[in-house]
Amino acid sequence: MIHSYPQSSQPVLPGNPPEPCPELLTAEEAVRYLRLDVEGPKNPVDTLRYYREKGLLTGVRVGRHMRYRRADLDAFLARLAGEEST
Repeated sequence: MIHSYPQSSQPVLPGNPPEPCPELLTAEEAVRYLRLDVEGPKNPVDTLRYYREKGLLTGVRVGRHMRYRRADLDAFLARLAGEEST
């Protein structure tokens, strides 16, 4: 089944049904946002850790949990695509 995403300027997380994307994402939400869960690495959360350790992606520790700012994820994707981030 193909889902159409809401026509909105608000980013959404892929899923069934799609849900609004928060500004601060958990590791699992970041995996979905980057689409690492679709034909991606075997352990996508470890891939996020690898990107952080290599300095490619910034994470924010909140208590014992790592969170990812959506703006940082967008900048990471822009760098991968060879675009300048704004």
